[in-house]
Amino acid sequence: MSAILQQQLPTIPWLVPALARLPGVLPLSMAEWLVVDEAFGGQMALRDQLLAERTDAVYAMTPGAEAAAEALLALILDHLGPGYQRQGNQVIRPDGVAVALDGAPPLITAARLVQEDLCIHQPGPHGEHVLTAAVLCFPASWSLDEKIGRPLSAIHAPVAAYDAQMAARVQRLFDAIRPERPLWRQNALIYADPALHQPRREAAPRRDAPGTGRYLRSEKQCFVRLAAHDAVVFSIHTYLVPLTALPAQARAGLAQIHSVL
Repeated sequence: MSAILQQQLPTIPWLVPALARLPGVLPLSMAEWLVVDEAFGGQMALRDQLLAERTDAVYAMTPGAEAAAEALLALILDHLGPGYQRQGNQVIRPDGVAVALDGAPPLITAARLVQEDLCIHQPGPHGEHVLTAAVLCFPASWSLDEKIGRPLSAIHAPVAAYDAQMAARVQRLFDAIRPERPLWRQNALIYADPALHQPRREAAPRRDAPGTGRYLRSEKQCFVRLAAHDAVVFSIHTYLVPLTALPAQARAGLAQIHSVL
């Protein structure tokens, strides 16, 4: 399959001071939560294929997360933008595909409506939020089956910058999110391989050779609280842009923080 690419990056996160420092969050308008961009058709076709053919690799649900998944589907239905049509018990997506609203687990139905991967975190027994359910079709070098059911600190254990201080900051962020005040952040990763579905085991970290990166992979990550279920939705909209498509100023700034350019 040919690469599914966007031609531009709406936000250059490393040039926005508030996003450039970890964890780097900003307030989010719910009208800007769910994004439909030029890669919608390609990404959604791949998402449908993965959910049909590799369900166990991209979907996970732990006991007790079902109600939160149903609430997330209802919230998404309330915030679908232009290009969607509700026809009885189905929704027509902007790419013309009809998605039935029954017959599948609610989280899978929700994920078939939007470009975003959807992760649900709920408070765990030791004061940390735990990943309790997810549809993760476009992982950037991590595997859902290794992360499901684990707290935030364990999920991020392979990340060098995620030390005890950072873990405490992120946990405070999850605790403080309010339904009326969602948040967002955006990262920037350099990849040689443009595949969207790139699961990877913790024991096999990605090691691209310097100078081989040709693509910018950037995730718009949103944090939305489901108040009635004490859950935080972590949604991921993945942008994949050729490095050559970035403006010169953006490339120069990126070269300062990535040695692979």
